[in-house]
Amino acid sequence: MDIKVLRYFLALAKEESITAAAEYLHLTQPTLSRQLIELEEKLGVKLFIRGSRRITLTDEGMRLRKRAEEILELVQKTEAEFQAPADTIRGDIYIGGGETYAMGSIAEIIKDLQDHYPQIRFHIYSGNADDVTERIDKGLLDFGILIGTVNVSKYESLLLPVKDKWGVLMRKNSPLAERSSIRPEDLWHLPLISSKQKHVDNDISKWIKRDYEKLNVVATYNLIFNAALMVEKGIGYALCLDRLVNTMGDSDLCFIPLEPALEVEIAIVWKRYSFFSKAAELFLQRLKIAFER
Repeated sequence: MDIKVLRYFLALAKEESITAAAEYLHLTQPTLSRQLIELEEKLGVKLFIRGSRRITLTDEGMRLRKRAEEILELVQKTEAEFQAPADTIRGDIYIGGGETYAMGSIAEIIKDLQDHYPQIRFHIYSGNADDVTERIDKGLLDFGILIGTVNVSKYESLLLPVKDKWGVLMRKNSPLAERSSIRPEDLWHLPLISSKQKHVDNDISKWIKRDYEKLNVVATYNLIFNAALMVEKGIGYALCLDRLVNTMGDSDLCFIPLEPALEVEIAIVWKRYSFFSKAAELFLQRLKIAFER
C-alpha cells in the first residue's frame, strides 16, 4: 500500500470534499478521485459515502483511517530517528501511560535529561493499559507506564518505587464524605463511575466482594478529569487513584481511601529486543539508574 495514497485518503477524510482535499494536496480533482477509487478497488471495500454536500467515511473507511494514522505516525517516527545527526544526541522519545501521580518520578528524569540534552523532545500519550500496550507493540511508543496487575511478560520492565492507592471520589456533601475510609458494602448499591481498564474490573471485584457485572456502574471513564466532572454533577461516585484530582480549598470534591487498602504497583515497560534511538537508549539508562533494584 502506497504511503502517498494513505496521505491522500486522510486528507479527504479530514476535508470531506474532493475539491478541498485536492486543493490542500495541490492535486487535480480527477487525479485525487482516481487514486482513491483505485485504493477502494485494491482493498475490495467501499471507503466513502459520497453525498451531495460532503463525503463521509463508511465503517471500513473509519477502520482504515485509524490504521493509516498509525502507519504515517510510525513512518514519521522512523524518519526522524534516521535523520538525527550521528554526532549528537537528539530526537524524539514517545511515552504512554495512564493517569498516575508516579508520573512525577518520570518527569524528574525527563527534566534532568533535557537540561543536559536540550534537543531531546518528549511526547506523552495518555491512555489505558490496552491502548498503551497496543501502541508499544506497533512501535508507536518507546515506553509505557502501566498501573496495576497488567501482564508484562512480553516486555522488559522496571517497577517504580511508589504505589498508587485506590479510593472513591465524591462530593463533599455526600453522606460518605465524613468517613475516614470506604468499605466494600458501602458501595454495593451506589451509582459508580469506574475506569474502563480491563484489569480494574478484576481488582475491584476482588476488593468489593461482588461480581463487577452486578455493581451499579452508571458510567466509565478513560481520563479522571472527565469522571470528576460527572462526580461534581452528582452522577455517581468515581473509583479512582489518589492524588489525581485537586480536592483542596474550594473544591466540591473529596477523596476517601478504601478499607482494606487497595494499592497497585506501577511499572514502566518497553518491548523486548527494541531498537532504540540514542536518545531513547540514554533515557532507558537513566531509568535503570533511578529505579533498578
